[in-house]
Amino acid sequence: MRHVIAIERDPRCLAALAPLADAYPGRLTLIDGDALALDPAALCERPRRIVANLPYNIATALLLRWLDNIRAYDSLTLMFQREVAERLVAAPRTPAYGRLSVIIQWLCEPKILFDIPARAFTPPPKVTSTVVQLSPRPEPLAQADKATLERVTAAAFGQRRKMLRASLKTLGVPSEALLAEAHITPTARAEELAVGDFCALAGALTRLGAD
Repeated sequence: MRHVIAIERDPRCLAALAPLADAYPGRLTLIDGDALALDPAALCERPRRIVANLPYNIATALLLRWLDNIRAYDSLTLMFQREVAERLVAAPRTPAYGRLSVIIQWLCEPKILFDIPARAFTPPPKVTSTVVQLSPRPEPLAQADKATLERVTAAAFGQRRKMLRASLKTLGVPSEALLAEAHITPTARAEELAVGDFCALAGALTRLGAD
């Protein structure tokens, strides 16, 4: 690794890292800042890899923001709470499968690498942590507009126990027509659809001209 850029807002951590930066001039750059307010891709040239122990309260928000420019990175190796990691890799017809599963798998190939037990931290948290590697796809799994795909998955999984003909009524077009346009049976439920099916629904919604 030629150059590490560390984004940190805790002054105690910055102070602890400063001697390391001094010992390896030009190899470690410390940035006192909020990761939510910074664009990592603007901080360095390719190849870029993000490696992070994410604060769990903003982990999903950070990840969704990075997805907007995901192909700027070669990989993302991130630590999440175990239940969030399971959602990233979940397959259809499993309890963890949901909106996050669809959006992540549409743009990336996620892989769980290993767990880190609570005893590895001081103080120990009440949850198990899991390291996940996200490899950006050269192209999305299927053609879709991200904002429209997010609308479709929000409607579908917002009432995941209902059939899609009921849960998709909030999208502004007749749900039966939407499902027919996407070639999906009206009695299906969100958890039964593959990522490509949601992309088909997003495309159908665009063509039917929902506001």
